[in-house]
Amino acid sequence: MATLGLIGAGHIGSALARAALGQGWDVVLSNSRGPETLGDLVNELGTGARAATPAEAAAAADLVVVTIPTKNIGDIPVEPLAGKIVIDTNNYYEQRDGQIAELDDESTTVSELLQSHLPTSKVVKAFNHIAANDIGAQAQPAGTEGRRALAIAGDDADAKATVAAFIDSIGFDTVDAGALSEGWRYQKDNPAYIARHDAAALTQALSEATRYRDK
Repeated sequence: MATLGLIGAGHIGSALARAALGQGWDVVLSNSRGPETLGDLVNELGTGARAATPAEAAAAADLVVVTIPTKNIGDIPVEPLAGKIVIDTNNYYEQRDGQIAELDDESTTVSELLQSHLPTSKVVKAFNHIAANDIGAQAQPAGTEGRRALAIAGDDADAKATVAAFIDSIGFDTVDAGALSEGWRYQKDNPAYIARHDAAALTQALSEATRYRDK
């Protein structure tokens, strides 16, 4: 049985844990405060879920989700994630994360920062432009007309295919936005962010994205 490891167990992490459990995955949750703080959530999620440290969640997982404040990227364990596919759900919110110079000047992106921190992992950006509640509420079977689509970006084709298959299994189509450097196209203040789009509309929204310096 496949295992989803979550580094971060907030709203998005909890929603993805529920979705994965519904598809028969085992789930290992972690946060910065320790596994003992996740007892209520694990009990709520039920069979198939357990709590661990971030390093333990990373080591146990076949697929990993990083869903933490961008300012804390440096705390993510590196060695247990070597060679693994890592889904990055993160966004840069200055009021929470403080000013990060290379994001302010747009010389890089959030997910490229994570990839730099995890040089031997395969980072794919996803789930940063959907509200947590919508992960459960808007899921639909494959082939449903108007099914919501989610964007992915990454530098490894096989990793993107794996993430796309996971996204499909939990109820959404995908649109490939390209390389990891294109992840800015569905960050905040762009048309793809949070809004519900099917695949055609999401493709159009991604094409209409503008850099902050051009707004």
